[in-house]
Amino acid sequence: MSSPKFSDLSLAAPLLEALTGLGYETPSPIQQACIPALLNGEDVLGMAQTGTGKTAAFALPLLQKIDIERTHPQALVLAPTRELAVQVAEALQAYARHMRGFHVLPIYGGQSYTLQLRGLKRGPHVIVGTPGRIRDHIARGTLDLSSIQMLVLDEADEMLRMGFVEEVEAIMAETPAERQTALFSATMPEQIRRITKRYMRDPRELKIAAKTSTVENIDQNYWLVSGVNKLDALTRLLETESYDGVIIFARTKTATAEVAEKLEARGYAAAALNGDMNQAMRERTVQRLKNGQLDIVVATDVAARGLDVERISLVVNYDIPLDTEAYVHRIGRTGRAGRSGKAILFVAPRERRLLKAIERATRQQIPSMDLPSRNRVTEVRINAFRERLVSVLNEDLDFYRDLSAKLVAELEQPPEQLAAALLFLAQQDKPLQLPPEPERPARGERPDRGDRPERSKRAKANFGDEVSWIRYRIEVGREDGLQVKHVVGAIANEADLDSRYIGHVKLHDDHTTVELPDGMPQELLNHFKQVRVCNKPMQMSTAEDQRGVGERPSKGGKKFGKGKPGAKKPHRKGPPRADSKAPRKESNAPRRRD
Repeated sequence: MSSPKFSDLSLAAPLLEALTGLGYETPSPIQQACIPALLNGEDVLGMAQTGTGKTAAFALPLLQKIDIERTHPQALVLAPTRELAVQVAEALQAYARHMRGFHVLPIYGGQSYTLQLRGLKRGPHVIVGTPGRIRDHIARGTLDLSSIQMLVLDEADEMLRMGFVEEVEAIMAETPAERQTALFSATMPEQIRRITKRYMRDPRELKIAAKTSTVENIDQNYWLVSGVNKLDALTRLLETESYDGVIIFARTKTATAEVAEKLEARGYAAAALNGDMNQAMRERTVQRLKNGQLDIVVATDVAARGLDVERISLVVNYDIPLDTEAYVHRIGRTGRAGRSGKAILFVAPRERRLLKAIERATRQQIPSMDLPSRNRVTEVRINAFRERLVSVLNEDLDFYRDLSAKLVAELEQPPEQLAAALLFLAQQDKPLQLPPEPERPARGERPDRGDRPERSKRAKANFGDEVSWIRYRIEVGREDGLQVKHVVGAIANEADLDSRYIGHVKLHDDHTTVELPDGMPQELLNHFKQVRVCNKPMQMSTAEDQRGVGERPSKGGKKFGKGKPGAKKPHRKGPPRADSKAPRKESNAPRRRD
């Protein structure tokens, strides 16, 4: 039997057109099961790991049910983290590219309320948000869920682990009873079962097991995108890695053409391979790769399907795939028939969860790697230049020897100076040295220098893996335009402190709280009173309104990412008042900068 296609799932033409443009051909098992059920109006309870294609499984039927003419939110997707909320919103926008007038709005903590209120006034059709910020908007009266027709809970077990169950139940209670619900979770703990029984209507249970494995003879690494442009990073790797043929995977057809064109401009024998090419062009490109006329092909997943070229020894995931099966198919283009191969994955900071999903599905940890240094690239270029030079030493050079002697005499320059000038001219198309790297901008807002002491004269905060936390108050808040990145950037830069030693940051209208390790040098704490963010001094002090001055959050140290620091707040009985701006109740879940 042939595999089903998206065109067999009763999806509307604009969605099918978008899927074709994105290179999607065959639906994954979770998509095959969920799309018909959701289109039929059923509630769905899906047990599926990240990376199985569940975003498209709920996004496509959700989009098909949207009435573009209505300007009230018709669907709500709850996600545990801001990163996932943004990714889901981007996926919805991509699938709806041919739905003129469609608007999706991501809402999450750490983002300006002003920006979110402006987006809500535009009348989004779909809202994707984190539970804490969604509940805040409901309490403020700035978000009305009475028109919601479909509710999606993505990674429900992760929301439970983070302590968001109370918020999730409160939000579900605000939606119409007749709305359709889809809940996705990798596991099904009792609290989630309780939610399904209370808020879902005879849901269809769909369990999809990931069957991903990888080839053991492929050396895999990832590079965390930071500081260097992705294309510059790619060329550094191509210059210093040993390879014969290369496939670079990009997410879209447009990206394949752009990357291939830029690599060609940098002197590489590269070409694109995508769905816009007819079969004859595709076969010609593959043949050129096989016979060595091309060294690099930049491809989409669909275009590279079934590609088996013995020369391929390196696969670069320029864009991280959205599902684990695609990753396995990609790196499987190398290391075939017992041959060894290498695969490198580019991971943006907000894509770390996709990396973790790949590691879980492949049951192996992918080690990180550093980019080759500028000195290493220079060394490689000089060695290549030396080889070219040696290759012509046995040629007939009499004419050039006489010419160089004549130039030495005419220009009155020593032979070494003339040789250096000729080397400079010879490498102008591809300099032997990389240009100096620009100074990296500081994270967040750089405080005014004023008369502050030099960092080298201040105490530096150093901590190990075991840390006790203390909560501090900063007299700058949302109303001043403050964002989490401003706080993290200012503290990290001023204290020369790794950001992992900066705990939970919570923004309020007129102030902010931040958790720092116990044992911060007093000199630094005094200095933080004058450091400015958003043009206001931080005036950092121990947060007496959260706990007593200097009170330790717990007995003994806590490992990073383990346990919620600080004393638990007293339970506030009864529902919050409609005009209340009090922050939501904290839980014992691990800290997240939501």
